[in-house]
Amino acid sequence: MISDIIVAVLVLSGSVLALTASIGVLRFPDTMTRMHAATKPQTFGLLLILVGAMIRLSGSVDFGMLVLSGLFALITAPVVAHRIGRLAYQEQRARDDLMRDGDMDSGAAH
Repeated sequence: MISDIIVAVLVLSGSVLALTASIGVLRFPDTMTRMHAATKPQTFGLLLILVGAMIRLSGSVDFGMLVLSGLFALITAPVVAHRIGRLAYQEQRARDDLMRDGDMDSGAAH
């Protein structure tokens, strides 16, 4: 009984985070803010949903696939976000007030 409530809270909160991420991708004005919305809340929402599914399916053979899915999301989301950010910077599609010239060239803080 209590595990069903915990699973419901995890799945619903993860779904709300994924929904807000998709709204952010549609509503934010530029590539950098869209990139943030597409990676951080979406990944955390997916992890909450997967944890809820792990609790519900504990003892099942599908538990390992859920763990692998979560690890795959954690590994690939930062790589994709970094690549999108570099491409947006190189194509100069970022807003001028967010970054100064050379911010991403040396990697050093200004």
